[in-house]
Amino acid sequence: MNYSKTVLKNFMNPKNRGEIKNPDGVGKVGNPQCGDIMWVYIKVGKNKSGKEVIKNIKFKTFGCAAAIATSSMITQLAKGKTLDQAKKLTRNDVAKSLKGLPPIKMHCSNLASDALKKAINDYKSKKKTKNDWTYCKNFENWFCNS
Repeated sequence: MNYSKTVLKNFMNPKNRGEIKNPDGVGKVGNPQCGDIMWVYIKVGKNKSGKEVIKNIKFKTFGCAAAIATSSMITQLAKGKTLDQAKKLTRNDVAKSLKGLPPIKMHCSNLASDALKKAINDYKSKKKTKNDWTYCKNFENWFCNS
């Protein structure tokens, strides 16, 4: 398989590999046909404008060279971005940043962007539940979350 130098670099020396203790959001995706499994972990903070940004991001991937390289690249692309910017990252953004992927490996870039989106959605769903509960506690509404 012909991989670009950038793919090989991100496979051999992936950036942001590992897990985050107590992550704000986790996204897990897999492909049963090829056996790749990816987890993306995010920590969210606020930038100077008060917008939520990805302050830290890590991944854990079991898969081929392309799966590991795309996981590494999605973390590099997303780190420091607002949640809205990060959610707009596509498989094409990942593949382009890696200087191309063989057509048979493009599904790996889809997995990486899907894992990121799931991590962001996980964060937002946890935040919503937490905010709903805080609202209920503040107004002593014992019907909330029932």
